[in-house]
Amino acid sequence: MDIPGLKATAIAEVERRRDELIALSVRIHDHPELGFEERKASAWLSEYLEQNRFTVERGFCELETAFRARCGGGEPRIAFLAEYDALPGIGHGCGHNIIAAAAVGAACAMRGVVDEVGGTVLAIGTPAEEGYGGKVLMMKRGAFTDLDAALIVHPGSLDIASIEALACIGLEVEFHGRAAHAAAQPHQGINALEAMVLAFNGINSLRQHVAERARIHGIITHGGEAANIVPDYSAGHFLVRAEDEAYLEELQEKVLNCFLAAALATGARLEHRWQEEAHYAPLKANRVLAEAFAANMAALGRTMMPPLGRGFGSSDVGNVSMVVPSIHPLIAIAPLEVATHSEGFAQAAVSEEGHHGLLDGAKAMAMTAIDLLARPELMARVREEFLAP
Repeated sequence: MDIPGLKATAIAEVERRRDELIALSVRIHDHPELGFEERKASAWLSEYLEQNRFTVERGFCELETAFRARCGGGEPRIAFLAEYDALPGIGHGCGHNIIAAAAVGAACAMRGVVDEVGGTVLAIGTPAEEGYGGKVLMMKRGAFTDLDAALIVHPGSLDIASIEALACIGLEVEFHGRAAHAAAQPHQGINALEAMVLAFNGINSLRQHVAERARIHGIITHGGEAANIVPDYSAGHFLVRAEDEAYLEELQEKVLNCFLAAALATGARLEHRWQEEAHYAPLKANRVLAEAFAANMAALGRTMMPPLGRGFGSSDVGNVSMVVPSIHPLIAIAPLEVATHSEGFAQAAVSEEGHHGLLDGAKAMAMTAIDLLARPELMARVREEFLAP
Protein backbone atom coordinates (compact mmCIF):
# COMPACT_ATOMS: atom_id res chain seq x y z
CA MET A 1 0.00 0.00 0.00
CA ASP A 2 1.32 3.42 -0.98
CA ILE A 3 1.19 5.14 2.43
CA PRO A 4 3.20 8.22 1.30
CA GLY A 5 0.82 8.61 -1.62
CA LEU A 6 -2.22 8.35 0.63
CA LYS A 7 -0.76 10.99 2.96
CA ALA A 8 -0.04 13.26 -0.01
CA THR A 9 -3.68 12.88 -1.06
CA ALA A 10 -4.87 13.83 2.45
CA ILE A 11 -2.57 16.86 2.57
CA ALA A 12 -3.77 18.00 -0.82
CA GLU A 13 -7.40 17.60 0.28
CA VAL A 14 -6.86 19.84 3.33
CA GLU A 15 -5.15 22.40 1.12
CA ARG A 16 -8.03 22.26 -1.34
CA ARG A 17 -10.38 23.04 1.53
CA ARG A 18 -8.13 25.71 3.04
CA ASP A 19 -10.51 28.63 2.54
CA GLU A 20 -13.56 26.62 3.63
CA LEU A 21 -11.94 25.39 6.85
CA ILE A 22 -10.61 28.82 7.77
CA ALA A 23 -14.03 30.35 7.10
CA LEU A 24 -15.66 27.72 9.31
CA SER A 25 -13.16 28.42 12.10
CA VAL A 26 -13.68 32.19 11.86
CA ARG A 27 -17.45 31.80 11.78
CA ILE A 28 -17.44 29.77 15.00
CA HIS A 29 -15.01 32.23 16.56
CA ASP A 30 -17.21 35.20 15.69
CA HIS A 31 -20.30 33.59 17.24
CA PRO A 32 -19.08 32.28 20.62
CA GLU A 33 -21.47 30.00 22.48
CA LEU A 34 -21.14 28.62 26.00
CA GLY A 35 -21.20 24.95 26.93
CA PHE A 36 -24.31 22.98 25.93
CA GLU A 37 -25.54 26.08 24.06
CA GLU A 38 -23.39 25.65 20.93
CA ARG A 39 -26.34 25.30 18.58
CA LYS A 40 -24.89 27.36 15.74
CA ALA A 41 -21.44 25.75 15.84
CA SER A 42 -22.84 22.23 16.07
CA ALA A 43 -25.20 22.88 13.14
CA TRP A 44 -22.49 24.43 10.96
CA LEU A 45 -20.09 21.54 11.58
CA SER A 46 -22.79 18.92 11.01
CA GLU A 47 -23.91 20.59 7.78
CA TYR A 48 -20.36 20.73 6.46
CA LEU A 49 -19.86 17.03 7.14
CA GLU A 50 -23.20 16.12 5.57
CA GLN A 51 -22.28 18.10 2.46
CA ASN A 52 -19.16 15.96 2.25
CA ARG A 53 -21.04 12.65 2.30
CA PHE A 54 -20.73 11.78 5.98
CA THR A 55 -23.59 10.12 7.77
CA VAL A 56 -24.29 12.50 10.65
CA GLU A 57 -26.18 11.72 13.85
CA ARG A 58 -27.24 14.94 15.53
CA GLY A 59 -28.17 15.08 19.20
CA PHE A 60 -25.68 12.27 19.79
CA CYS A 61 -25.79 10.69 23.27
CA GLU A 62 -28.99 12.61 23.98
CA LEU A 63 -27.06 15.90 24.02
CA GLU A 64 -28.58 18.57 21.78
CA THR A 65 -25.27 20.04 20.59
CA ALA A 66 -23.29 16.80 20.24
CA PHE A 67 -22.98 14.92 16.95
CA ARG A 68 -21.27 11.92 15.39
CA ALA A 69 -20.32 11.79 11.70
CA ARG A 70 -19.15 8.58 10.06
CA CYS A 71 -17.68 7.31 6.81
CA GLY A 72 -16.25 3.93 5.85
CA GLY A 73 -16.91 0.72 7.74
CA GLY A 74 -15.22 -1.95 9.80
CA GLU A 75 -12.13 -1.73 12.00
CA PRO A 76 -10.09 0.00 13.13
CA ARG A 77 -12.33 2.90 14.11
CA ILE A 78 -10.49 6.22 14.35
CA ALA A 79 -12.18 9.35 15.74
CA PHE A 80 -11.31 13.02 15.50
CA LEU A 81 -12.77 14.95 18.42
CA ALA A 82 -14.22 18.43 17.93
CA GLU A 83 -14.74 21.02 20.67
CA TYR A 84 -16.53 24.29 19.98
CA ASP A 85 -17.69 25.86 23.24
CA ALA A 86 -16.46 29.30 24.28
CA LEU A 87 -15.44 30.93 27.56
CA PRO A 88 -17.65 33.44 29.42
CA GLY A 89 -16.56 36.98 28.61
CA ILE A 90 -13.53 35.91 26.55
CA GLY A 91 -15.06 33.97 23.71
CA HIS A 92 -12.70 31.53 22.03
CA GLY A 93 -9.76 32.33 24.30
CA CYS A 94 -8.91 28.64 24.28
CA GLY A 95 -9.09 28.32 20.51
CA HIS A 96 -11.89 25.77 20.31
CA ASN A 97 -12.81 27.14 16.89
CA ILE A 98 -9.48 25.74 15.68
CA ILE A 99 -10.08 22.39 17.40
CA ALA A 100 -13.46 22.06 15.67
CA ALA A 101 -12.30 23.03 12.19
CA ALA A 102 -9.18 20.85 12.42
CA ALA A 103 -11.25 17.79 13.39
CA VAL A 104 -13.66 18.34 10.50
CA GLY A 105 -10.78 19.02 8.12
CA ALA A 106 -9.01 15.81 9.11
CA ALA A 107 -12.20 13.79 8.69
CA CYS A 108 -12.89 15.24 5.24
CA ALA A 109 -9.29 14.60 4.19
CA MET A 110 -9.88 10.93 5.00
CA ARG A 111 -13.15 10.75 3.03
CA GLY A 112 -11.38 9.87 -0.20
CA VAL A 113 -8.83 7.60 1.48
CA VAL A 114 -10.87 5.36 3.72
CA ASP A 115 -12.39 3.32 0.90
CA GLU A 116 -8.91 2.25 -0.14
CA VAL A 117 -7.41 1.51 3.28
CA GLY A 118 -10.55 0.22 5.02
CA GLY A 119 -11.73 1.00 8.53
CA THR A 120 -14.05 3.68 9.86
CA VAL A 121 -13.40 7.39 10.29
CA LEU A 122 -15.53 9.45 12.68
CA ALA A 123 -15.79 13.09 13.62
CA ILE A 124 -17.39 13.39 17.05
CA GLY A 125 -18.69 16.75 18.21
CA THR A 126 -18.22 17.05 21.95
CA PRO A 127 -19.88 20.06 23.61
CA ALA A 128 -19.13 21.82 26.88
CA GLU A 129 -15.48 21.00 27.52
CA GLU A 130 -14.98 24.20 29.51
CA GLY A 131 -16.07 23.23 33.00
CA TYR A 132 -19.15 21.13 32.26
CA GLY A 133 -17.53 17.86 31.18
CA GLY A 134 -19.49 17.11 28.03
CA LYS A 135 -17.23 14.16 27.24
CA VAL A 136 -17.77 12.78 30.76
CA LEU A 137 -21.48 12.50 30.05
CA MET A 138 -20.81 11.11 26.58
CA MET A 139 -18.39 8.52 27.92
CA LYS A 140 -20.95 7.33 30.47
CA ARG A 141 -23.40 6.94 27.57
CA GLY A 142 -20.97 4.80 25.56
CA ALA A 143 -19.80 7.36 22.98
CA PHE A 144 -16.18 6.20 22.88
CA THR A 145 -16.19 2.53 23.92
CA ASP A 146 -16.12 1.11 20.38
CA LEU A 147 -13.20 3.27 19.16
CA ASP A 148 -9.63 2.15 18.52
CA ALA A 149 -8.05 5.64 18.76
CA ALA A 150 -9.15 9.21 19.47
CA LEU A 151 -7.23 12.26 18.25
CA ILE A 152 -7.66 15.94 19.05
CA VAL A 153 -5.38 18.95 18.58
CA HIS A 154 -5.33 21.99 20.82
CA PRO A 155 -3.81 25.38 19.99
CA GLY A 156 -1.16 26.67 22.35
CA SER A 157 2.20 28.41 22.54
CA LEU A 158 4.40 25.36 22.00
CA ASP A 159 4.45 22.40 19.62
CA ILE A 160 4.11 19.34 21.88
CA ALA A 161 3.34 15.79 20.72
CA SER A 162 0.88 15.31 23.59
CA ILE A 163 0.30 16.60 27.08
CA GLU A 164 -0.84 14.85 30.22
CA ALA A 165 -3.52 16.84 32.00
CA LEU A 166 -4.53 16.86 35.65
CA ALA A 167 -7.52 15.21 37.26
CA CYS A 168 -10.03 17.88 38.24
CA ILE A 169 -13.30 18.26 40.11
CA GLY A 170 -15.42 21.31 40.83
CA LEU A 171 -16.84 22.32 44.20
CA GLU A 172 -19.87 24.55 44.67
CA VAL A 173 -20.15 26.11 48.13
CA GLU A 174 -22.74 28.27 49.89
CA PHE A 175 -22.69 29.87 53.32
CA HIS A 176 -25.95 30.87 54.99
CA GLY A 177 -25.76 33.47 57.75
CA ARG A 178 -28.11 36.06 59.24
CA ALA A 179 -28.65 39.59 57.97
CA ALA A 180 -28.42 42.60 60.29
CA HIS A 181 -27.64 46.32 60.14
CA ALA A 182 -23.87 46.42 59.72
CA ALA A 183 -23.48 49.52 61.92
CA ALA A 184 -26.39 49.51 64.38
CA GLN A 185 -26.72 45.78 65.19
CA PRO A 186 -23.69 43.93 63.75
CA HIS A 187 -23.71 41.63 66.80
CA GLN A 188 -27.05 40.24 65.65
CA GLY A 189 -25.71 39.15 62.29
CA ILE A 190 -23.86 36.08 61.05
CA ASN A 191 -21.58 37.13 58.22
CA ALA A 192 -21.69 34.65 55.36
CA LEU A 193 -19.14 36.66 53.36
CA GLU A 194 -16.64 36.54 56.23
CA ALA A 195 -17.06 32.77 56.22
CA MET A 196 -16.19 32.64 52.52
CA VAL A 197 -13.19 34.93 52.97
CA LEU A 198 -11.99 32.86 55.92
CA ALA A 199 -12.25 29.71 53.80
CA PHE A 200 -10.24 31.42 51.05
CA ASN A 201 -7.53 32.23 53.59
CA GLY A 202 -7.54 28.62 54.75
CA ILE A 203 -7.04 27.46 51.17
CA ASN A 204 -4.23 29.97 50.71
CA SER A 205 -2.52 28.49 53.77
CA LEU A 206 -3.08 24.98 52.42
CA ARG A 207 -1.56 25.73 49.01
CA GLN A 208 2.05 25.79 50.25
CA HIS A 209 1.65 22.28 51.64
CA VAL A 210 0.24 20.44 48.61
CA ALA A 211 2.06 18.50 45.91
CA GLU A 212 3.82 20.55 43.25
CA ARG A 213 1.39 19.75 40.44
CA ALA A 214 -1.78 20.12 42.51
CA ARG A 215 -3.88 23.23 42.00
CA ILE A 216 -6.73 24.87 43.96
CA HIS A 217 -8.47 27.97 42.70
CA GLY A 218 -11.88 29.56 42.80
CA ILE A 219 -14.11 32.61 42.71
CA ILE A 220 -16.78 34.19 44.90
CA THR A 221 -19.97 34.26 42.85
CA HIS A 222 -22.09 36.04 45.45
CA GLY A 223 -20.85 38.18 48.33
CA GLY A 224 -23.73 40.26 49.63
CA GLU A 225 -26.30 42.85 48.69
CA ALA A 226 -25.14 46.13 50.27
CA ALA A 227 -22.25 47.36 52.37
CA ASN A 228 -24.51 48.32 55.29
CA ILE A 229 -26.11 44.85 55.55
CA VAL A 230 -24.31 41.93 57.16
CA PRO A 231 -24.30 39.42 54.26
CA ASP A 232 -26.58 36.50 55.03
CA TYR A 233 -25.55 34.56 51.93
CA SER A 234 -22.35 33.92 50.00
CA ALA A 235 -21.50 31.48 47.24
CA GLY A 236 -18.40 30.36 45.41
CA HIS A 237 -17.11 27.94 42.80
CA PHE A 238 -13.77 26.19 43.20
CA LEU A 239 -11.67 23.73 41.20
CA VAL A 240 -9.36 21.15 42.76
CA ARG A 241 -6.74 19.48 40.55
CA ALA A 242 -4.21 16.73 41.15
CA GLU A 243 -1.91 14.45 39.20
CA ASP A 244 -3.87 11.30 40.01
CA GLU A 245 -7.22 10.27 41.42
CA ALA A 246 -5.83 9.08 44.76
CA TYR A 247 -4.25 12.43 45.57
CA LEU A 248 -7.28 14.30 44.24
CA GLU A 249 -9.44 12.45 46.78
CA GLU A 250 -7.00 13.32 49.58
CA LEU A 251 -6.93 16.95 48.52
CA GLN A 252 -10.73 17.15 48.34
CA GLU A 253 -10.94 16.31 52.04
CA LYS A 254 -8.37 18.99 52.93
CA VAL A 255 -10.13 21.63 50.85
CA LEU A 256 -13.52 20.81 52.34
CA ASN A 257 -12.04 21.12 55.83
CA CYS A 258 -11.21 24.77 55.05
CA PHE A 259 -14.92 25.45 54.49
CA LEU A 260 -16.03 23.40 57.49
CA ALA A 261 -13.59 25.33 59.70
CA ALA A 262 -14.90 28.67 58.39
CA ALA A 263 -18.46 27.60 59.13
CA LEU A 264 -17.50 26.61 62.66
CA ALA A 265 -15.61 29.84 63.28
CA THR A 266 -18.35 32.17 62.03
CA GLY A 267 -21.51 30.26 62.84
CA ALA A 268 -22.59 30.27 59.20
CA ARG A 269 -24.20 27.15 57.79
CA LEU A 270 -22.30 25.47 54.97
CA GLU A 271 -23.82 23.72 51.98
CA HIS A 272 -21.52 22.15 49.39
CA ARG A 273 -21.66 19.94 46.33
CA TRP A 274 -18.85 18.18 44.49
CA GLN A 275 -19.55 18.29 40.75
CA GLU A 276 -19.17 14.58 40.09
CA GLU A 277 -20.85 14.96 36.70
CA ALA A 278 -17.85 17.04 35.59
CA HIS A 279 -15.12 15.01 37.27
CA TYR A 280 -12.22 15.15 34.80
CA ALA A 281 -9.87 12.16 34.81
CA PRO A 282 -6.12 12.67 34.34
CA LEU A 283 -5.19 12.48 30.68
CA LYS A 284 -2.79 9.66 29.85
CA ALA A 285 -1.23 10.19 26.45
CA ASN A 286 -0.53 7.13 24.31
CA ARG A 287 3.20 7.49 23.57
CA VAL A 288 3.16 5.30 20.46
CA LEU A 289 0.35 7.37 18.99
CA ALA A 290 2.07 10.61 20.00
CA GLU A 291 5.29 9.55 18.29
CA ALA A 292 3.43 8.80 15.06
CA PHE A 293 1.73 12.20 15.22
CA ALA A 294 5.08 13.94 15.86
CA ALA A 295 6.65 12.21 12.85
CA ASN A 296 3.83 13.44 10.64
CA MET A 297 4.15 16.96 12.01
CA ALA A 298 7.88 16.82 11.26
CA ALA A 299 7.04 15.97 7.66
CA LEU A 300 4.97 19.18 7.60
CA GLY A 301 7.89 21.22 8.94
CA ARG A 302 7.01 21.40 12.64
CA THR A 303 9.39 19.96 15.22
CA MET A 304 7.32 18.70 18.11
CA MET A 305 8.58 18.50 21.67
CA PRO A 306 8.20 14.96 23.07
CA PRO A 307 5.11 14.07 25.10
CA LEU A 308 5.27 15.97 28.38
CA GLY A 309 4.36 14.46 31.72
CA ARG A 310 3.25 17.77 33.13
CA GLY A 311 -0.24 19.06 33.14
CA PHE A 312 -1.18 22.25 31.36
CA GLY A 313 -4.58 22.14 33.01
CA SER A 314 -7.43 19.65 32.81
CA SER A 315 -9.64 18.35 30.03
CA ASP A 316 -12.46 15.89 29.68
CA VAL A 317 -10.32 14.25 27.00
CA GLY A 318 -8.76 12.63 30.07
CA ASN A 319 -11.95 10.63 30.55
CA VAL A 320 -11.80 9.52 26.91
CA SER A 321 -8.19 8.40 27.41
CA MET A 322 -9.38 6.00 30.11
CA VAL A 323 -11.40 3.97 27.56
CA VAL A 324 -9.55 4.45 24.24
CA PRO A 325 -5.94 5.24 23.21
CA SER A 326 -5.79 9.04 22.89
CA ILE A 327 -3.47 11.96 22.32
CA HIS A 328 -3.91 15.67 22.96
CA PRO A 329 -1.13 17.52 21.09
CA LEU A 330 -0.50 21.24 21.33
CA ILE A 331 0.11 23.29 18.19
CA ALA A 332 1.77 26.67 18.58
CA ILE A 333 -0.25 29.62 17.27
CA ALA A 334 0.92 32.37 19.64
CA PRO A 335 4.08 33.47 21.51
CA LEU A 336 4.76 32.12 24.99
CA GLU A 337 3.80 35.41 26.61
CA VAL A 338 0.23 35.11 25.28
CA ALA A 339 -1.65 33.07 27.86
CA THR A 340 -4.52 30.78 26.96
CA HIS A 341 -7.93 31.80 28.33
CA SER A 342 -7.10 35.40 27.48
CA GLU A 343 -8.32 37.98 24.97
CA GLY A 344 -4.90 37.88 23.35
CA PHE A 345 -5.21 34.17 22.70
CA ALA A 346 -8.72 34.65 21.34
CA GLN A 347 -7.23 37.05 18.79
CA ALA A 348 -4.49 34.54 17.97
CA ALA A 349 -7.15 31.92 17.23
CA VAL A 350 -8.13 33.84 14.06
CA SER A 351 -4.66 35.09 13.16
CA GLU A 352 -2.57 33.81 10.26
CA GLU A 353 -0.64 31.65 12.75
CA GLY A 354 -3.95 30.35 14.03
CA HIS A 355 -5.03 29.41 10.51
CA HIS A 356 -1.66 27.76 9.92
CA GLY A 357 -2.04 25.73 13.10
CA LEU A 358 -5.55 24.66 12.08
CA LEU A 359 -4.37 23.37 8.69
CA ASP A 360 -1.28 21.63 10.09
CA GLY A 361 -3.40 20.01 12.79
CA ALA A 362 -5.92 18.70 10.27
CA LYS A 363 -3.18 17.36 8.00
CA ALA A 364 -1.20 15.66 10.78
CA MET A 365 -4.28 14.02 12.31
CA ALA A 366 -5.31 12.68 8.90
CA MET A 367 -1.79 11.42 8.25
CA THR A 368 -1.73 9.69 11.63
CA ALA A 369 -5.10 8.10 10.93
CA ILE A 370 -3.69 6.75 7.66
CA ASP A 371 -0.79 5.23 9.63
CA LEU A 372 -3.24 3.52 11.97
CA LEU A 373 -5.48 2.23 9.19
CA ALA A 374 -2.72 1.12 6.83
CA ARG A 375 -0.17 -0.22 9.32
CA PRO A 376 -1.70 -2.97 11.46
CA GLU A 377 1.53 -3.37 13.41
CA LEU A 378 1.32 0.28 14.56
CA MET A 379 -2.30 -0.15 15.65
CA ALA A 380 -1.24 -3.27 17.57
CA ARG A 381 1.50 -1.33 19.39
CA VAL A 382 -0.97 1.44 20.28
CA ARG A 383 -3.34 -1.15 21.75
CA GLU A 384 -0.53 -2.93 23.59
CA GLU A 385 0.56 0.27 25.32
CA PHE A 386 -3.02 1.16 26.21
CA LEU A 387 -3.69 -2.25 27.77
CA ALA A 388 -0.38 -2.40 29.68
CA PRO A 389 -0.81 -2.12 33.48
